[in-house]
Amino acid sequence: MRRRVISGGLAAVAAAAGVVAQADSGSAARGKQPARPNIVIIQTDDQTVDSMRFMSSTRELLGERGATFRNSYVNWPVCCPSRATLLTGQYSHNHGVLGNSPPEGGFQAFDNDHTTALWLKARGYRTAHVGKFLNGYGNGEGADPVPPGWDEWHTTDGRGQAVYEYPLNENGTLVEYGSEVEDFKQDVFTDRAVELIDEYVGAGAPLYLQVDYTAPHSGGPQPLPQPPADCQNSARPAARHATAFDSEPLPQDPSFNEADVSDKPPAIQDLPVLDEDAIANLTRRYRCRIESLLSVDEGVAEIVAALRARRALRNTYVIFTSDNGFFTGEHRVANGKTRVYEPSSRVPLILRGPGIPEGVGVRDLTINADLAATVVELSGASPTLAIDGRSLVPAATHPWLERGRELLIDTNQYEAVHTRRYVWVEYDTGEFELYDLREDPFQLESVHDAPAYAGVRQRLVTRLAALRTCAGFSCRQRPALRLELDFDRGRRGCARAPVRARVRGNDVPETAAVEFFVGGKLIARDGKRPFRERLSRRELGGAGGALVRARASLIDGRRLGWERRLRVCRRG
Repeated sequence: MRRRVISGGLAAVAAAAGVVAQADSGSAARGKQPARPNIVIIQTDDQTVDSMRFMSSTRELLGERGATFRNSYVNWPVCCPSRATLLTGQYSHNHGVLGNSPPEGGFQAFDNDHTTALWLKARGYRTAHVGKFLNGYGNGEGADPVPPGWDEWHTTDGRGQAVYEYPLNENGTLVEYGSEVEDFKQDVFTDRAVELIDEYVGAGAPLYLQVDYTAPHSGGPQPLPQPPADCQNSARPAARHATAFDSEPLPQDPSFNEADVSDKPPAIQDLPVLDEDAIANLTRRYRCRIESLLSVDEGVAEIVAALRARRALRNTYVIFTSDNGFFTGEHRVANGKTRVYEPSSRVPLILRGPGIPEGVGVRDLTINADLAATVVELSGASPTLAIDGRSLVPAATHPWLERGRELLIDTNQYEAVHTRRYVWVEYDTGEFELYDLREDPFQLESVHDAPAYAGVRQRLVTRLAALRTCAGFSCRQRPALRLELDFDRGRRGCARAPVRARVRGNDVPETAAVEFFVGGKLIARDGKRPFRERLSRRELGGAGGALVRARASLIDGRRLGWERRLRVCRRG
């Protein structure tokens, strides 16, 4: 008998007669992808994860037909830096857009010579943008030039968020829209997107289309020329949705109007407790926000229908996300974003397309820098700068796997490292926060001073220091751990039981525990070194195929998952 030891990185999958390695780039999924598929990115403005429950068409047409990423975050939870990250795949300290306004931020601070549009255009794509771009674009008189790389440009002027009586830069010509029902901005965006699909899909070059809705961001004009009349200082829904959620209650999770904020920085401690009038106003504004998303939900359905009508849906990847979240009373924060807490930094993210499993939920951490990496992977384009994110394809095609990710959230007020379990925050004012999301998912009690978390804090300080100046590969390094399976091999490459599973690597001393599974069944949890388990024939399920899995949790909260598929030998 011959002995076989198989070992690999995070995304290695053992086939029946050996091992097929899947790289972090998602190249193993490439065989399922069409050559140069169409790519559509749909982005909303200030949308929370919770609000997805009101978008039935988006959930059905994208979520149920693709992969939903349960733990998706943005690098800087505010409009312009976040959108710059989507266009470049870089963290804000690398792309240099450090706010919404000049001189450090806004459109004027963005380098338009290195974007997904240019990379895909060089790859032979027809590129099109519809909707909101970067804050500050179009603030001058007349129509600003179309940024390089875009073949079709139907983009809002940067002078506000009005949903009626607004200008739109149509391929370099400024077009004024009025106050009629048909001028409603989200509908105009949808109409343009559908027109571009009808014109270009199937006409030769593949289409890269980015649709940036402005809902559910607050907007004007004031007074609103169409219903509703009760959405001042909030999002503006379409007239047909004016009363859709008149009785919808304001969600109030355990962090809502938080009673004790003594563990938090002064900026939160100084916020007053929300009284009845404030909560009533929040409720009114919240209803307007979710009503405004209904037109986007209809827009997603129309875009999908247009792709289907062109017989292109099977050859198209559709990504849905938001630039940041929004507060509606959590931790006493009545509105806005920017802050590190989950309602602001966590966003919806769905990927549908060829080779992407239907209806799966992905647990691995993701960040908006991953979107450019995904577009590059799917299109075969060549980026002209170092991308800090990772393609979403491996996580979508193998949703059980985790890649030991740590995410950077860096703003002009604080910097934070986010692992699967912890969030460590360092403020420019010298304050700190540390949240254990497993024990405290609503971030009610910062444990930055708790002695029991001293070791965790030390490791997270080190990890954040490394990420502050990371670029490219150094932003996405994963722990040095691997799963090894040791077994005697039968005649045709089958595995003779027992199979000896072990996690090894330089980061074993930083590992808190390893769990071993066969299929979905937990076989053992090992909380001390060496991290190993002997899998019997009975545990492997007898002769035939067996899916061996392992999951390692590091002290700093990073988590890796592996899976190997083995063909187990018959007796004898």
